[in-house]
Amino acid sequence: MSTLATANPAAIDLRTIAPRERHAMVFGRFDALQAGQSMQLVNDHDPQPLRFQLDERAFGQFEWAALESGPTAWRVQITRVGIKPIPAATDSCCSGGACCG
Repeated sequence: MSTLATANPAAIDLRTIAPRERHAMVFGRFDALQAGQSMQLVNDHDPQPLRFQLDERAFGQFEWAALESGPTAWRVQITRVGIKPIPAATDSCCSGGACCG
């Protein structure tokens, strides 16, 4: 495992980011993580809606660990455990379109 994967990641304080920008920023940061890397988030409320959205976007690709659960701050660590493979381009025809049927 790399030192990036084992290092304690710096926390992203979502309380300092406009609410309408928070989830998109988290998704972008998550997408940039390599397998084994983590990010920590600090929020002013329970981030369960974010977890549900991340689960829809990246089911099975992350682990979610609650590090602090209120009442004034919630801290979670999200670890990338896998990267969804990009599906190979496929044609509907067995010979790449040459069979005309």
